[in-house]
Formats: sequence, C-alpha cells, structure tokens
Amino acid sequence: MGILLNKTNRSIGRKLPLGRVGLWLLLGAILGAGCSARSYRQSADKTAYRIVQQTERKVLGETNTFTIDTAYSFRKPEDILPAELIEDRMRTNQRVLTIEDAINLAMTNSREYQAAKETLFTAALNLSTARYNIRGHVEPFSTTTAEWIRSSNGDITKDVTTDNGLEITRLFRSGGRLTVDLLNSVMLYYSGKPELSFSRISARLTQPLWQGFGRNNPQIEELIQQERNMVYAVRDFSYFQDGFVLDVASDYFQLLQVKDNIRNRYTNYLSRVDATKRLEARAVDREPLSGVDQARQAELSARIGYVDAVSSYQALLDAFKISLGLPLSEKLYLDDNALDEVVANGLVPVSVEATEAYQLALQRQLRTLNFIDQFDDSKRKVRLAADKLKPGLNLVGSARLDSEPPDDFLNFDADKVTSNVALQLDLPLDRVPRANEYRLALIRFELALRTFTRRLDDLRNDIETGLRRLENRRLNYENQKNALELANRRVESTTLLLEAGRAEPRDLIEAQDSQIVAQNAVTAAMVEHQQARLQLMLNIGALRTELPKFWLKDHVANVLPGRTPTSATPATEQVLIPPDQLFSN
Repeated sequence: MGILLNKTNRSIGRKLPLGRVGLWLLLGAILGAGCSARSYRQSADKTAYRIVQQTERKVLGETNTFTIDTAYSFRKPEDILPAELIEDRMRTNQRVLTIEDAINLAMTNSREYQAAKETLFTAALNLSTARYNIRGHVEPFSTTTAEWIRSSNGDITKDVTTDNGLEITRLFRSGGRLTVDLLNSVMLYYSGKPELSFSRISARLTQPLWQGFGRNNPQIEELIQQERNMVYAVRDFSYFQDGFVLDVASDYFQLLQVKDNIRNRYTNYLSRVDATKRLEARAVDREPLSGVDQARQAELSARIGYVDAVSSYQALLDAFKISLGLPLSEKLYLDDNALDEVVANGLVPVSVEATEAYQLALQRQLRTLNFIDQFDDSKRKVRLAADKLKPGLNLVGSARLDSEPPDDFLNFDADKVTSNVALQLDLPLDRVPRANEYRLALIRFELALRTFTRRLDDLRNDIETGLRRLENRRLNYENQKNALELANRRVESTTLLLEAGRAEPRDLIEAQDSQIVAQNAVTAAMVEHQQARLQLMLNIGALRTELPKFWLKDHVANVLPGRTPTSATPATEQVLIPPDQLFSN
C-alpha cells in the first residue's frame, strides 16, 4: 500500500545559459566512450591492485608483490593457437632443481596458484564495482531513432530523433540516492532542418527514513559485504600461499626420500650380487646348491624392488612437474642438499601444549579469523531481514528545468524550474513473504552458528591430532634409527658367520631384508616428522614460508619469543603406558 504526500512549486530567477555546459559534458563523455579496451583494462587493473595492496597492509601489516599477469595476458585471444600451446608442452629442456627453485617455479607456473591469485583479484574488482555504485558515477547515453511513417493517404513522413545526455548518480551512506540527468534532444525531418530541439536538467533525491535507512540499505550492505569479502580474500590467499608452498616443499622432500630409497635398494642389490658370487664359489665343495638358489632368488627380488622403486619415482616426478606447471617432456633433476641439511639439522622440537596451540590458532590462523568474521556476517543478515519488516517511508524530492521550445536549447529560464517534495509510505500489509524471509534468516543464522562451532572443534581436533602425530613421528624416527643400527650389525655378523660356515644363506637374506627396510624407514620417518611439524605450524598460524629455508626453522619461537625448546625424550627411555591404565579412569 502506498500513500503519496506531494508539494510542488516554481522557482523565480533569471535565464541561465546552461546548455553549452551540458553539451561540453556530453562531448567529453562521448570521447571517453571511444577509449580502447586496453585502456579500460589498465584502469580496472590499477584500481584492483590498489585495493589489494591497501587491504593487505590493513590485514597483514605488509604488502607483497602481486600480479595476475601471465605470458599470455597481453596477447589477443585469437592469436593464441592450439598448435602453439601443444608445442610449448613438448619442449625438452632439462634443469637441476633446488627446493627454492621448485617453489619459485610453482608460484610462477602453477595453474592452481594462478587460480588463487585470480580469486583474490576478482574480489578486488567486486569491491571496486560496489564502491563505484555507492560513490556515484557518470553514465553517458546516446540514442538515435530513424522513423518512416506511412499515413492512411499514402504520404510518408521521415524523421530522425537524437537523444544525448548524462546521468549522474550518487548513493549516500544514509541510503539516499541522488540522480541528476542532463538531456539534449534534437528531432530532424527529412529536409535536415531541426523541427524540435530542447535540453533538460532534472534531479531526483530519494531518502529512506525508516526501512532501508543507513546501514540497512541494500546497496550500503552490498558495499559492507564486499569490503569484508575483500578482507576474507586476502586472508584466504595468504593462508593458501603458506599451504601451497608447504605442499611443494613436502612433495620435493618426498621425491628426495624416494631417491634415497632407490639408492638404498641399489646398494642392497649389489650386496646380494656379491653374496651370490661368494656362495657360488663355495658351492664347488662346501655350500649346497639350495643355498645358492636362495641367494639368487634374493638377488632377483632386490633387482625387482629396485626397478619398481625407479618406476615409482618417475611417476612421482611427472606428478610433481604437473603441480609446478612444467611440461612432462622436460627432464628434471633434484638437488639432494635439502635432505642432507634436514638430516644434519635433526628433529626440530615443538615446545607448545595443545591448549596453548589452540589459543594461538584462534588469534593467528587466517582461515579461522575468517570463520569468526563470517559468523558476524550471519548475525548482520538477521538484522537486515528484520529491517524489511518495517514500513517503507521515503522522502522524495525532484526538480526539473527545460529549455525554451521549440529549438532554443542553449538557454534556460530559471523561472520555469519545477520542484517537487513528497513522502512515500509503503505499509507492509502482506506480511507473509517478509515474515517467512525473516524466519529463514533466523534458521540460516542457527546453521551458521552450528557451522562455526564445528569449525572450532575441527580446528581443535586438527591441532591435538597434529601434536599426537608429531610425537608419534618423533618416536618412530628414534626407533627406526635404533632398528637400523641393529640391522647393520646383524648383516655384518651374519656375513662373518656365513663365511665361517656357522650360518645359513637364508640368515643373511633375512638380515639384508631387515637392513633395507630399516634404511628406508629412517629417511621416511625424518621426512614424515618434518611434514607433521610444518603442517602443525600452519594450523596454529605460526608458519612463515617467506623465511629462507623455512623447513629448518623453529616457528614456535617466532610467535612465542623467549620460549626454550623442550628436549625430546629418546625413544629408548620412553615408558609405555599399559593398556589397562590407558583405558581406565
């Protein structure tokens, strides 16, 4: 239901030559409309990059070099042919890749990383549009209509009407909208002489007084949400960056682990070959042929194990190339120094308890900060839905000034300004849709509440699971080192006993089997401990992948200065808890 209260008056004034101003504005707008697509792109990029930098400085306290441009960004899409892309994916370069090189390549070429950057850039563009809508804009328009009219007696009338103008719009923080129109209209008959030409200046202000006032205005809310979305996008991208770099580093170390596995298997294979040769020499007069057959079978198993390990490495290397955005045809060689440094550095202790780590995550982990703020968004949506239950009451004011007819479109008579002030009242007589929408907003809020608490529980679970996994990996590493020492001594002693005729070939085979398992397990345990530690640092918001050799750093010291690392208890001294004590209260 709408009620209109209206008051109209005419101003008293003098003639104003405002038409020329409108024409110049129109000319500038038309010239601006002819700008190239490249200039539009540059304008959009400049604004979006500025928004990204400003938001990063606000949210992260620093800005980073950021661009979404690629090697194809400044080329015309029609010039990029499939044949070129196919040829690019078939290049046969070769390179030796350090872990730093791998990270840099991934951040340059990775499709996943590029998509994440574009998501952040899109959020900046959306915010730019929202700001444009609320801060006001000038929108030129120009239309030309040609008409051929045949009358009933067969006469044909031809005329051309051209309307040019500008529409200036501004939305205020109060929710009010001001629209100013500058119009110039010319009608020509077939003779080419103007039959009618006039100009018009009009303005209209609509200000909500009840429903939709201020922050409850839909477009004001859109700006608020886009500003918050931009903050979320910066946090998400920064969190993604750390996780992405961690994944690249983890994949690199996994490949180095497999390389170490291959070397161990090859050494094991050579030792099996030597053992077979010794047994064959002894089989002439001292060793039964069954022992030689056992040795040959063990040698063949070692050979198969080595070949399988090489095949697995090549498959993993190809997957790694894809994650880096490199063609599979490239030959890639990895530098082993990174693994040597990890071994020399030893296990980095983590001096933080579960509750303390959880509190750190609530304060520092960027994804969790987004969850907290998004929960606030859900509460704001309830307030907006409640505002729509109010009656609509708008203050509307308008003014209009036309040039002198029929063709004096360059001068205006201020005595002929028409103004209007009105109150528009919209009573919500049909309550069902609005009531249902409000009820749905409350249901969505409770869903958001449950989702938020679940995310908090998942975060706590990730941290406590991470701490348990880290301790498990540490104990496993200590145990595997002890197992390797025992396996090495066992191979040495069994070899001597076999040469002295006091052991069977199968004893040496079993000792060598245990040795190769222990050798590979030590490296795997070291790499797994590092991965578990760095993932835990990511979960609590302490990981800083921008640091040189971040995988060797104690990241807890960065967030808890002065914390003395706790010394790990050696596995040999670890007291095991009996099951009855573990499962009882």
